[in-house]
Amino acid sequence: MSENTDDKKGRATPKRKDSEARLKVNSIAPATSKEGKARDRALEKSRRVEARAAFMRGEESALPARDRGPAKKFVRNHIDSRRSLGEYFLPTIMVVLVLTAIPVKAIQLLAILFLYAAMLYSFSSAIFVGRKIKKLVAERFPNESLKGIGMYGWLRSTQMRRMRAPAPQVKRGDSI
Repeated sequence: MSENTDDKKGRATPKRKDSEARLKVNSIAPATSKEGKARDRALEKSRRVEARAAFMRGEESALPARDRGPAKKFVRNHIDSRRSLGEYFLPTIMVVLVLTAIPVKAIQLLAILFLYAAMLYSFSSAIFVGRKIKKLVAERFPNESLKGIGMYGWLRSTQMRRMRAPAPQVKRGDSI
């Protein structure tokens, strides 16, 4: 009887461990070739570059929720059309850092006082810019929510113009 079974199979019964090992798929092993991965990376990179370019152009579909809507676009354009001392706050801090490194107490004191004056201006500017933005948005977009719109405008006004995202769509001095 055993001879008959061996003739049918023609080989020994494999161990269970060996059979299960043959069926397992290594989840860590790459499912695609190196060329396929490189192609996928290049495609993903081009998508990211395209999405970033659309975001910087201010295309509505590419903007995050905090930047969407006609009211936010109006605020961005309003802020970008004016010059503000707040956009020079970061360079001011750099100058103050350099001045405080000078070992002359009078220069250090003046630098710190200058920094405090710039901060005081920035905070007072936040109040005035926020109120003005809310008033303008309420007039132009009566059905639009004003929640956070003043802070949005003030924060944009404190960024250096070249570093604003999305990029400014209007020139300084343009009327909106």
